[in-house]
Amino acid sequence: MIKNLRKVLVVSVSTMASRVLGLLRDMLVFAFLGIGVLNSAFTFAFTLPNLFRRLLGEGALSSALIPVLSHEIEKEGKKEAYQFLNQVFTWTLLALVLLVSLSMGGLYALKLWPGLEERWYLGAEYGVILMPYMIFVCLAAVLAASLNVMGKFALSSLSQVWLNLAIIIALGGVGYFFAKDTSEIIYYLCGGVLIGGFFQVIIPIIGLMRRGWRPSFDFTISAGMRELFSLMLPGLASAAVFQVNIMVSRLLAFSLNNEAVSVLYLANRLIELPMGIFTIAVITVVFPSISQLAARKDHKGFGEEYVKGVRLVLSISIPAMFGLIILSEPILTTLFAWGRFDTADVSMTVPIVMIFAMGLPFYSIAALATRGFHALKDMKTPFRVAMMVFVLNFGLSLLFMRSWGMAGLAIANLVVAVLQGGYLHILLKRKLGEGLMPAFGSSIMKMFMASIVMGLFVELLLDTFLDAFGWGKVAFGFSIGVGIPAGITLYFVLLKILRVEEWALFKNFILRADKDGLKKSQA
Repeated sequence: MIKNLRKVLVVSVSTMASRVLGLLRDMLVFAFLGIGVLNSAFTFAFTLPNLFRRLLGEGALSSALIPVLSHEIEKEGKKEAYQFLNQVFTWTLLALVLLVSLSMGGLYALKLWPGLEERWYLGAEYGVILMPYMIFVCLAAVLAASLNVMGKFALSSLSQVWLNLAIIIALGGVGYFFAKDTSEIIYYLCGGVLIGGFFQVIIPIIGLMRRGWRPSFDFTISAGMRELFSLMLPGLASAAVFQVNIMVSRLLAFSLNNEAVSVLYLANRLIELPMGIFTIAVITVVFPSISQLAARKDHKGFGEEYVKGVRLVLSISIPAMFGLIILSEPILTTLFAWGRFDTADVSMTVPIVMIFAMGLPFYSIAALATRGFHALKDMKTPFRVAMMVFVLNFGLSLLFMRSWGMAGLAIANLVVAVLQGGYLHILLKRKLGEGLMPAFGSSIMKMFMASIVMGLFVELLLDTFLDAFGWGKVAFGFSIGVGIPAGITLYFVLLKILRVEEWALFKNFILRADKDGLKKSQA
């Protein structure tokens, strides 16, 4: 990694702001809507544009764009790179308009389908309203990838901030005072999504224009575009399998009852908090770095940088796993048990959070390993693994949900996450060759030891506060406010005592900036 560890800090802080606002957004949504049919219908409808966002914007297109754009800048210069970006922007916009039109037509047809339960009609109606968001967010992801190639990580990392702010204002401000009832407030929520999407795309456009980009329509298919297509199509197939997998899981949950989609969504959002604050930040910085090393055919350097990335994400995701398992009920009660989200909803959500939390380290490894293959311009291997995961997840979901309902869907997701993360890492190690990816098993054992001690300490604090204040928000609030910072402090002290290398990396991460990076930022 990490030629400039300070870049990871920049992305982490920016993403933390986004995640905190996202948490506030979700608190408002669940307080106003609970976990009933309206929330599930909105969540299901919002899944559709997000599917394409991850499929095109943050998935295959951006993964293919970063290596090609890096090559254009290094070999051809910034002017030609901006011309190439215009071509990407033009063709992406054209494809998105077509996809949105077809999707809105399909959803409108679903509204006319007779004999369905209410949640299906509501989901289709909200989906028609929300589908244009796909255009904004996919274009924003393309522009964010371009900014990352140029070493500008903060602006792209703030993308979700604009969406969350717009939703919070639309829902907690305008909607709260002007909506007549709960069914009407949904439309203010949808309006906030569309306004937030507009700002997500316009702000990075301004940022790139300040760095010399002049947006224009360009329907040329250059050599760079042909290479982008050749890299993107296998990656698109891989991402499509992954996103269809998510969509199928949501459909299965939607078919169970009125609550399943909302509960699974909320549990997943809590898992995304530690992933977004650090894991995704590390991946965001590592990916351009290993792409450049791959372009230079420096496989030894690639392996070393990739392993540093793995060790850093595991050093956060392993203790986060223990923390979420122990504090799931205090977190849900303190943050979400307001309004229509009651203690029964908390009890329903806690076991799902615990199951998802167990997969956190494996989600992190899978995400980083996939980007490792993309940096090597190998899109086929992640596709084959994604196909295997899709088939396995679908089969296990059908099997487990019969006995355990939505918990069965979460368990199926956990099983395939473990297999996918481990298998992708093994395949990438084989692709690089023996000796080019340093071993790190002893460090992982030490991380687990430190995390277990930390977990026992946090559990002791929780029991102490429950004895002192009784079962309720006060005890749970103290458990979060005291337990999380105290647990983090203890964990890092243990890393230092156990002489885990990540301790030194974190010191540099916080205290030091790479001199070259500072010179760049001053230039």
